[in-house]
Amino acid sequence: MAQETDPNPPPHADTQLNAAKARRSLRNGLISLVLLLALVVGVLLAIPGLQGVAHEVSRMQLSWILVAIACEILSCLGYVVAFLQVFDRAPLRLGARVALSELAFGAAVSLGGAGSLAVGAWLLVERGARPARVAERSAVLFFYTSAINVITLAAAGLGLFLGLPGPSNPLLSLVPAGVGVAVLVFFALLPRTGDRLAAGRRPGKLRTFLTEAAFTVRECERLLRTPDWRLLGCIGYLWFDIAVLMACFAAIGRVPPLAPVVLAYQIGYLSNFIPIPGGIGVLDGSMVGMLVLYGVSGTAATAATLVYHAIALWIPATWGTIAFLVLQRTRGQPVTLRAPREERRRQKRKRREAERRKSTT
Repeated sequence: MAQETDPNPPPHADTQLNAAKARRSLRNGLISLVLLLALVVGVLLAIPGLQGVAHEVSRMQLSWILVAIACEILSCLGYVVAFLQVFDRAPLRLGARVALSELAFGAAVSLGGAGSLAVGAWLLVERGARPARVAERSAVLFFYTSAINVITLAAAGLGLFLGLPGPSNPLLSLVPAGVGVAVLVFFALLPRTGDRLAAGRRPGKLRTFLTEAAFTVRECERLLRTPDWRLLGCIGYLWFDIAVLMACFAAIGRVPPLAPVVLAYQIGYLSNFIPIPGGIGVLDGSMVGMLVLYGVSGTAATAATLVYHAIALWIPATWGTIAFLVLQRTRGQPVTLRAPREERRRQKRKRREAERRKSTT
């Protein structure tokens, strides 16, 4: 006899289904990483032309590998700080775990930056956050971290063109710099243009999109312009990850100039739009190709990139998976939002004044 199904399932049914689906996606992604990494190691050992790369990897200095691992940990912490800056009222522990979970899904599952943010949004909404507010702040976080990438691309390209060590070919310096500057100008003009276009539209999806896009860019500009130590988190998220790659080159004993490595790193990461778990093979190939284009030895570039990619995958994937499992275990616990930052500052000043008066009496 067929079992009857409840036509009106309990409200938590969808949440449990989403949690199970997310756990399955993360598990499958981690398994895919293991298999793909094993395949890469097998290829390195089996193909004679790549044995030089395996030799370079085997003779890397352990001290520099440990430095690379430390830099990746600092990169993850930088993202946590940036997340808590954007989601300013989220409890610190919850926000840190959600941020690390996003990193895990970004590393192990074929989601990309916006997709991993969607996982974080789901984790917050699951705990009672308003979906519209979470979507708004997630968009701000995406633009915020992307802005640091674009500024870095433009600065590295201009620096290389103006005389920093590296190839002097304008195509390798001015073109990336021009693209970065053009993107920055476009988004700088977007709020005013969006408001003007929205003003001439009737209420609807297009007008809402234009208004929200303008608001998101303004919020991103505010974060970049407002003096706040937490901006270092967003910068560190990118630059400590670049430092991982530089440390891998140092482990080989051949450190190329910084500006070409930064440009190769930034351009190579565009391949992450291809939905491959962890970008294994795709990211490595594109980054090695760009490094060689910028004058780095092919063997050194391949060895450093493979070790960099392994560290950049497994540190956030492992740490973030632990954070995600803890979040699943504490799913039913109530969440209390922190007070707005200005209110927290006022309360801190009041406590200091009270302590000062107590000490003088």
